[in-house]
Parts: sequence; C-alpha cells; structure tokens
Amino acid sequence: MTQVAFGGEVSQFYQRFRRGYPPEVADVPAVSFKLTRDDVVLDLGCGTGQLTRALAPRAGAVLGMDPEAAMLAEARRATTEPNVSWLLGADTDVSALSPIFGDGRLAALTVAQALHWMDHERLFEAARPLLRPGGGVAVVTNGEPLWLQDAAWSAALRDILADYLGTPLHRTCGTDAASQARYADALSAAGYAVDLRVVEYATTLTVEEIVGGVFSAMSPEQLPAPDARPAFTERVRAAVAPHGPLREQVRVRILTGTR
Repeated sequence: MTQVAFGGEVSQFYQRFRRGYPPEVADVPAVSFKLTRDDVVLDLGCGTGQLTRALAPRAGAVLGMDPEAAMLAEARRATTEPNVSWLLGADTDVSALSPIFGDGRLAALTVAQALHWMDHERLFEAARPLLRPGGGVAVVTNGEPLWLQDAAWSAALRDILADYLGTPLHRTCGTDAASQARYADALSAAGYAVDLRVVEYATTLTVEEIVGGVFSAMSPEQLPAPDARPAFTERVRAAVAPHGPLREQVRVRILTGTR
C-alpha cells in the first residue's frame, strides 16, 4: 500500500483492529533502558496509542506523539492511564522538543510500526541529545502486514486487494530483513549500542478482524463506501474461508539502540 493519511474513519478502524502488544514487548525497552517512575518516554508515530498505553506502567510519564489529529482523538478516548498524554507532531519536530524536555531528560524514544514513514537516520541523530545516559531508541515492528504473510489465506487476501486497488502489493512497512538491517546500521552509525529482541505469539483471526485491519491501512479515499463494505467483506470471506482456520503467527521485533 502507498503512504496514507490516517484520518477520518481510518483512525477508528486503526483503534479497533490494529494489533496490540503483549506485555513482553513493553518489557524490552523497560529492561534495556532501565526505566523507572522518574523517567519520561516519547512514543513517536503513536497512532491510537497501542504501545503508548502498554508502556505506561513502566515509566513515570509517557507522551504519545503523532502527526494525525484524528488518531490522537481516538487515542485520548481509549486512554485511562493517568500518566499518558498526547501531542500533535511528526519526526521532523523531535529536535524542537529540547527546550521543552531539556537535554538528557528522555529515557526512551519508541517508534512502533511507523518508522517506514520517517527519515530514520535524521531521527536517530536528533534524538541523541534528548536521551539520558543509558536511555535509547526502540524500533518495534509488530508482525508482517496481513496481506504479506506466509499463509494461503494471506495470499488470497493479497489478490483481492491488488484487484481492488489496481496495483500489486509489495510494501512491507519496514518489517523485512533489509529494512531491519538499515535501521540497525543507522542506529550504530549514530553512536547507539544495538540489540534485537523478538517476541512471538500466534492468534486466530476472524474475517471481520482481517477486513478491519485492511481498512486501518487505507487512506480515507481508498475505503470502500459504507454501503459497499458488506460486499467487500463477503468477497474476502469467500476467498479466505477455504484456508481456515485463519491463523496468524506474529513476530514482534524490538530493535534497541542504547545511548
């Protein structure tokens, strides 16, 4: 899929259907950067806050930052944690946060399933002055896209989406080995000590969850019209049903760079 603006209804699909994170995922930056209740964490490109909220019990304050106001509105509605707050901004705004936080104040900057939209080399450099000693950057990729998995149901879904969008689907959203290697090399070049942890889990999906996940990755312009969505869902159901149960093996990669 191409780059999209996650506004309008898309943000609602994002909040409802995007994968969350097992506790073990949030444990990795907590342990790697020795987070305490005195620490502040910035979750950049936070979307509707799936990782932001998972980090909340592990730090003193967590700030979710995203360039899409609709995503942050959904995040606020879903938040009950008292130490989580939200800020409108993009990766290009990170260097401007120094007067707000002060140099060496952040314990961690996390980016979950969003780094492929960013200038990662520039970001890693800009983050260094903000981070305290022993703090760092964590890049989290939450499994492969639904349409690019090694499963027969995923291949059937991919065919439907290619036909619907009028183009083959190849974009991996930074989950492929080459992208992971680029991120690791860039962290190392920026002076971070790099490590990789993997958390794996399996789940069974419903057709509604698959379709909702697909809609969460579209632009508002790409979404089927509301009255066309039932037919789209049934088309997906007919294509993937012969390949059930619809099992998903998720590999969450957490790439850490310690300052």
